[in-house]
Amino acid sequence: MTTILEVAELRKVYSRTRRDPVVAVKGLDLTIGTQGTVHGFLGPNGSGKTTTIRCLLGLVRPSSGRASVFGENSTTSFHKIAHRVGAIVENPKMFPNFSGRKNLELLARLAALPRSEVDRVLTIVGLADRGEDSFESYSLGMKQRLAIAGALLKDPDLLILDEPANGLDPAGIAEMRVLIRSIADQGKAVLVSSHQLAEIEQVCDEVTIISNGELVSSGSLDHVRSSAGSTRVVVSIADRTQAIQTLTLAGLATEALPNPTDFTVDIAPSDVSEITRLLAANNLYLEGLRVDKATLESAFLNLTGSPPPPPTGPPPAPSGPSGTNTHEVNQ
Repeated sequence: MTTILEVAELRKVYSRTRRDPVVAVKGLDLTIGTQGTVHGFLGPNGSGKTTTIRCLLGLVRPSSGRASVFGENSTTSFHKIAHRVGAIVENPKMFPNFSGRKNLELLARLAALPRSEVDRVLTIVGLADRGEDSFESYSLGMKQRLAIAGALLKDPDLLILDEPANGLDPAGIAEMRVLIRSIADQGKAVLVSSHQLAEIEQVCDEVTIISNGELVSSGSLDHVRSSAGSTRVVVSIADRTQAIQTLTLAGLATEALPNPTDFTVDIAPSDVSEITRLLAANNLYLEGLRVDKATLESAFLNLTGSPPPPPTGPPPAPSGPSGTNTHEVNQ
């Protein structure tokens, strides 16, 4: 079976000047091989996520290595499989005074697709009853969903989304999560680059984390979480202040919880008993101890050495005639 998406020893160097090259991607390897899955693509700002996506879409030429989609080299042969790929790489851009439906009809006409496809994708993204409203009247979440509708017009086998929930409020983020999951459940592969780690954890089947242009961890959610090398332990104790001080002096990371007797400790799974030993040595005795499964956020922090990147504010008001800036894909 043909691999859906593959990056092999990918390297991209941007040469601002000969003395000041910027290495955006350093020998990256990544593979997605299963339809019907959502693959999260994570990394700190400047880690090379968007550059990698652009190489996959044939928008940027790698300095070395290979990026391919459905077995075709993205640099030389992307046109052969462009009809199988939908993508949103930058903020959606539509005619603000046109209705959502009219914007999609223009995209469909450019791609020589029947107008019936517009009805289909409006239904998929939950905008069938708002299709006649102007694009400028849409909320940010609706604009993002309309952009995804444009990317789905060709009924692609692979959907690539770069920060689809960026700037959305909690309700919009939840809607985006449900939409992405529903698209994968229709048998499509979805690659999602996002800063919303909690959302990625809820929607993704697999995750890849990169840092400084290099692969840090990749695999199932459980695999990536366990590869972080630590786990979260919830401790209950009467003298919480003294217990936190004792463990902090021993070099363990702690955080108080709202309950006055509870706090958390980040520690390697094999060293959990060290918590009991350290506290007992100081005449502090547990009332309870619970080992929680490591979170994707804690894995991200431990593997990259960076805090989870905060979401940025809403993008500027979109304008212009195209579905996205990825014309080769969406048109």
